Amino acid sequence: MEAKKDIIAKFKQSENDTGSVQVQVALLTARINHLNEHLKANPKDNHSRRGLLQMVGKRKGFLLYLKERDIEAYRNLIKELGIREVK
Repeated sequence: MEAKKDIIAKFKQSENDTGSVQVQVALLTARINHLNEHLKANPKDNHSRRGLLQMVGKRKGFLLYLKERDIEAYRNLIKELGIREVK
């Protein structure tokens, strides 16, 4: 729970912001990274793998939206999170 608050505090756009695209992408990235570690230890956990793929797809949608609306914020976000550009 503390990690989530830290991520929100780092990426929020305004004081009460918890739902902006940047915050949502950052939270999804944290969950994706956590699930990747879980799947390294549990390679046969296909239910979690499906959830991971859904999260990656959702994050891609958010990133495409941000790329169309504000290219500079998009570039800053992917650089800060260390993720690849979406096509």
